[in-house]
Amino acid sequence: MSSSGGGLTQGDSARPAPPGKGEKLADWADGRLGLYPMAKANLRKIFPDHWSFMLGEICLYSFLIIILTGIYLTLFFEPSSAEVVYHGSYTPMHGIRMTRAYESTLDISFEVRGGLLIRQIHHWAALIFVAAMLVHMMRVFFTGAFRKPRELNWLFGWTLLFLGMITGLTGYSLPDDLLSGTGLRFAHGAILSVPVVGTYLAFFLFGGEFPGDDIIARLYPIHILLLPGIMLGLVVAHLILVFYHKHTQFAGPGRAEKNVVGAPFMPVYTAKAGGFFFLVFGVIAVVAGTFSINPVWAMGPYRPDHVSTGAQPDWYLGFSEGLIRVMPSWEINAWGHTLNLGVFLPFTLFPLVMAAIAVYPFVEAWVTKDKREHHIAQRPRNAPTRTGLGVAWLTVYVVALIGGGNDIVATHFQLSLNAITWFVRVAFFVAPVLAFLITRRICQGLQLRDAEKALHGRESGTIKRLPHGEYVEVHAPLSQAELHTLTAHEQPVPFEIGPETDANGVRRPVKRSDRLRARLAKAMYGPGTYVPKPTAEEYRRALANGHGGHDGGAGHGEHSGRAQEPQRH
Repeated sequence: MSSSGGGLTQGDSARPAPPGKGEKLADWADGRLGLYPMAKANLRKIFPDHWSFMLGEICLYSFLIIILTGIYLTLFFEPSSAEVVYHGSYTPMHGIRMTRAYESTLDISFEVRGGLLIRQIHHWAALIFVAAMLVHMMRVFFTGAFRKPRELNWLFGWTLLFLGMITGLTGYSLPDDLLSGTGLRFAHGAILSVPVVGTYLAFFLFGGEFPGDDIIARLYPIHILLLPGIMLGLVVAHLILVFYHKHTQFAGPGRAEKNVVGAPFMPVYTAKAGGFFFLVFGVIAVVAGTFSINPVWAMGPYRPDHVSTGAQPDWYLGFSEGLIRVMPSWEINAWGHTLNLGVFLPFTLFPLVMAAIAVYPFVEAWVTKDKREHHIAQRPRNAPTRTGLGVAWLTVYVVALIGGGNDIVATHFQLSLNAITWFVRVAFFVAPVLAFLITRRICQGLQLRDAEKALHGRESGTIKRLPHGEYVEVHAPLSQAELHTLTAHEQPVPFEIGPETDANGVRRPVKRSDRLRARLAKAMYGPGTYVPKPTAEEYRRALANGHGGHDGGAGHGEHSGRAQEPQRH
């Protein structure tokens, strides 16, 4: 059929419309980069939904905020130790000699439009970034999310935490105010305590005797280029491995080691993540605009003969300073040289503790000899020894942090400085042990409660009188989902060396590493370290006695090692 006036024929009307410019550009890019298959495989990737998983997002978003605000600050800051006389807009500082670094910091705070707010946001975001990384790593630690295949990602996260601390140190040292100069003086003394090479290292970093003329100029590129560049690469690698390995998820109905239950990356997860980014940005901006931090104009420029009262590092470095403050002033004098153990020992203890955190996943894998992949996160109560170790480490950190602020604690609470120092010295060894024992006992109590609930159901609060006069509480039945959550965890069997002599009475050789592994396995998974899960026989006995209040079995299948039992009436 044709229309008059030279109109389109039926064949012409059925012809598809030509592709738009955007579609042509997408086809061109796909033909050269292969974007479509990659996007199809990853944009619909499923991410589980749990509030604790947002901790990693807070780390990422605060890091992006640090980068954005840091770029703005670099436009106005001058990392120079050249001395000038201040004649800026902050009247109380007129006529005072200071470095150009400190003067430019004052200019950012009082003359650059929005400069003070950006400084505040930058500093608060740095504090939140390190805090979020620590809490995020503790979530990973307590839930066992560092197990195969995520050991490398654990090292990436640990390196980010360590570099974040060092970046913070180099950052708050740049303004060259009295507080940051005191911190540099502390770092200089710690470096000098290193045997043999300490003096050379200090001279190299500071460009001569303290305070030197080069330290700010050297810290500046490290702070804005070297460390952020390394961290940005680690963040990208970390996210790539999260995509590749898939996210961990907590046990629940339909969730197994080979699947993920949640929302797709596009469009649900990206929409939620975008909104959460602006929420984090908004909260940090409100905090920065409300609570002042590092008011350099109140401290004054740094002078080597002045020390500000109550000088404290940012909280994440209070651990190292606390160890040095409470350490006795031990030293060794030999062959004309002095080894200051009172500074060197605590100075080396901090990286040793951090190194122990880094290698823990490999130690646990060696003890268990577990080669399987794990994508189901554990409940902290079901790994009592590991949870106790994590709480013990946090206790050590808090105790050392109290030592790092012993003068502040003494003045605010009207306490003796010496009493606080001796408390920290004793608590450093006693408090972690108590924290470990108490935490493991709490975990065992929670395990026992879960076992009782799995066998007898949930306490309903309803009291019933039996025909023979006894009063009992009616237990409400548990759903299959609740039963699965209570019984889905595994309980490893500890490694044992076995008899040291064979059937002929000949002593067989046993490696020292195997002996050590057996001791660690017994301490972590041996008798008394956890409450065994309910067995099928215990479940049958509970039903026979009329105590089974739920409608499902006590086990959860092959992963629990217990056979599921149907309800019996």
